[in-house]
Amino acid sequence: MFKKNFLNSLYIISLGSISSYSLPPYNYFIINFITFSLFFIFIFNKKKRTSNNKSFFKYGWCFGFGYFLFSLYWIVISLTFDQSFKFLIPVAIILLPAFLAIFYGLMTYLFSIFYSKNVIISFFIFSILFGIIEFVRGSILTGFPWNLIAFSFSNSIYFIQILSIIGTYSFNLICISLFTVPALFILRNSRKEIMVCFFFILMSAGFLIFGQIKNDNFNYLESVKNSYTIKAISSNISLDRFYSKQDELKIINELIELSAPTKIEPTIFVWPEGIIPDSYLRDMSVYKNLFLNNFGEDDLIIMGLNSMETKNNKDLFYNSMAIFNNKLDLIAKYNKVNLVPFGEFTPFESILSLIGLKTVTNNYQSFSSGENRIPLNIKNNKIDLNLLPLICYEIIYSGKLSRNNNFDYIINISEDGWFGNSVGPKQHFSHSIFRSIESGKYIIRSANNGISAIINPMGVIEKKVEFGSTGYVELSESKLVKSTPFMLYGNKIFFILILIYIFLIFSFIRLKRV
Repeated sequence: MFKKNFLNSLYIISLGSISSYSLPPYNYFIINFITFSLFFIFIFNKKKRTSNNKSFFKYGWCFGFGYFLFSLYWIVISLTFDQSFKFLIPVAIILLPAFLAIFYGLMTYLFSIFYSKNVIISFFIFSILFGIIEFVRGSILTGFPWNLIAFSFSNSIYFIQILSIIGTYSFNLICISLFTVPALFILRNSRKEIMVCFFFILMSAGFLIFGQIKNDNFNYLESVKNSYTIKAISSNISLDRFYSKQDELKIINELIELSAPTKIEPTIFVWPEGIIPDSYLRDMSVYKNLFLNNFGEDDLIIMGLNSMETKNNKDLFYNSMAIFNNKLDLIAKYNKVNLVPFGEFTPFESILSLIGLKTVTNNYQSFSSGENRIPLNIKNNKIDLNLLPLICYEIIYSGKLSRNNNFDYIINISEDGWFGNSVGPKQHFSHSIFRSIESGKYIIRSANNGISAIINPMGVIEKKVEFGSTGYVELSESKLVKSTPFMLYGNKIFFILILIYIFLIFSFIRLKRV
C-alpha cells in the first residue's frame, strides 16, 4: 500500500512538473492537454473507487508542488546576493511550492466532495473549482497570481485577444476546461460528452477568428504622431548597488548616456525601478546641474527611487516612481501599492523578525504600502498626458490596475536582476502582454537586468531590448483604442462566467434525470 501511494504521488508530481514547461518562455501549451487530462482521469477514477475524501487533498497538493517547484525555482536566486540569506535557500525552494500547492490541494479535496459519477458534471465541477481557487490564490494574503495556466498561450496573440472582453481569470477558467477536454472524450459514455468537446473546440476557433478580426481592425487604424517621444531605458546595472556603497554619479551618468538626450524635441525618459538606491527623492536636488546640462527644458524624467515621509512621528519608507523636469523639480510621484512579501516587506514582521527574517531590499527594513493607484497627470508646454504607474510586479494583477480608467499609457518600471539569468524575467514580461490586451493601452516598460519594450494594445511587442542587452525603445506615435469591456467591468465578468458554469452543471443534472 505504501509503495502504491508513493508511486501515485510521484506520478501526480510528475504531471505538475511537466505542465510547468507550458509556461513562458517555453510555451509548450500542447503539454497541458495531456497532463491536465491525465490528472482529471486519475482523480475521477480514484473517486469512483473510494469514499475517503481526505486523500484527495494530497493528489492536488502533489500536482501543485511539482508545478510550482519547476516553474518558480528562480525565486530563490534573490537570496544568493547576500550571505546572510543563503541559509534560507533550501527552505525557500521547498517551502514556497509547498505553500502554493495547498490551494490545489483544496481544489481536489472540494472536487471529491462535489464529485458526480456523471463525467460531464465532474468535468465542469473540476473546471469551476480550479478556476475559483486560482482567483483566490491571486487575491488573498496580498495575492500571487503568477503562472496561471492561461499564460501557456502568451505567444498565441490571436487566441488571447479575448482577454479584452473576459480578462485573465475568465480565460484561465476556459483554458482549464479546454486542457481537460481530452479526458472527457476518453471517459465518454454518450454523445453528450462529444458535444461538450465539440463546443470547446468551436469556442477555441471562435477565439482565433475574433483575434484575427480584432488584430486586422487595429492594423487598419491610422497612427497619430505625438508631439513628444517616450523613451524607455534598458540597463544592466549591478545589484551590488543595494549591498555596497556605489558611485551613484557613475550610475546616473551611465543612465544619461543610455538615454541619449538630444534637447531637440520633448522627450519623456523612463528609467528602471530602484535604479538610484542610495539617494532618497528629497536628495535628488544635488544633481540639478547635471540634469539641467543634459536634458531639454521640455524633457521629463521618470525614475524609480526610494522616498520617505514622516507620519505620526514615524518615518515611512516607500518604493516610489517619481517624475522630474530637467531642473529636478518634482512633477508627480507614486508610492508602490502592491509590495513583494519578504522582498519589500516582511509579513507579521514583529513575530518573524525574532527568527531573523527580514526583507531582501531597502537595507532589510520594510517599505510601507502606498494608499492608492491613480493616473499621474504630467503637463508642460509641450506635453499633457495621464500615465498609469506600475512598479515591478504590480503588472501581474488582473483587474486591479486602477479604478480610474482615464489614462493614456501604462508605465511599468522594474528591477529584474533579482531573478538572475533564469526564466523569471521572461515570465514577468509575459504579464505585460496580458495587461496590454485587457486594458487596450500601450505599455512602456523599462527594466534593469530585464526586458524593456513597447507593447501595443493588441499585446504585440512593437519594440524590444532583449534580456541581457542595454539600450532603449521609443514610442513617438500611437493608435487610439477605445476602452475594453474588461476595463469597464473588470472581474465581474469572471463571476458571470462562474454562474454560467453552475447553470451548465444544473442543466446536465436535469438532463441526467430525464
